[in-house]
Amino acid sequence: MLRVTVERAPNIAEDGTRMSYAHLFEIIQNGIPGTGMPAFHTLSASQIDTLIEHMRTLGGPGKSAELPGDPASGKSLFEKKAGCSQCHMVSGDGGFIASDLTEYGRGHSAEQIRKAILNPGSSSGGAVRIATVKLRSGEELTGRVRNEDNFSIQIQDLKGTYHLVSRSDVKDVGYDSKSMMPGDYGTTLTAKELDDLVSYLVHASGLNNARPDKAGGENCFPFCGDSDD
Repeated sequence: MLRVTVERAPNIAEDGTRMSYAHLFEIIQNGIPGTGMPAFHTLSASQIDTLIEHMRTLGGPGKSAELPGDPASGKSLFEKKAGCSQCHMVSGDGGFIASDLTEYGRGHSAEQIRKAILNPGSSSGGAVRIATVKLRSGEELTGRVRNEDNFSIQIQDLKGTYHLVSRSDVKDVGYDSKSMMPGDYGTTLTAKELDDLVSYLVHASGLNNARPDKAGGENCFPFCGDSDD
């Protein structure tokens, strides 16, 4: 009698909570040679991220994986390669044009932070408005719109300085509809670097581990939807 040996796959509910994000990402993207696990090269980084997030829900509530990543490496990425500090501030260091991320990890889970980095602008929250204001004097101001009405417009420039301009002094206002946050972190950062960056943002808030996701939680990175205004 012919016997057929069928390789049994591991329990993905357990793997989803036991393995780090970087390890799961690597397995899904490149497969496991010599086994029945194929490579899924056709999936984008954001699709793999969504798949991993689903796998981690299979273990049931309260079974969240230990936060992966190195906060020290994440801090270096935040300030250098990823360029986040050009616009965002953490613990008093960084840019002024976007939101202060010091407490961001306290109100968002690791998965929400990662999703917001990979998919900026995915939330329905209000977008940060960037504008170039041309004055009748010939001067130009470019920055974030903090307040505006029929009588004035307030701009915060890239150095953090606020400018309150009367509408009577304005010749033209041009708004940039695109998000200033890069949308290619899924390709410019490795899975390990994403783990490091997320870990840094969580630890910057004074937490050792991210809290579990809340259903319907806000996933938008503050650069695309700021609640401080």
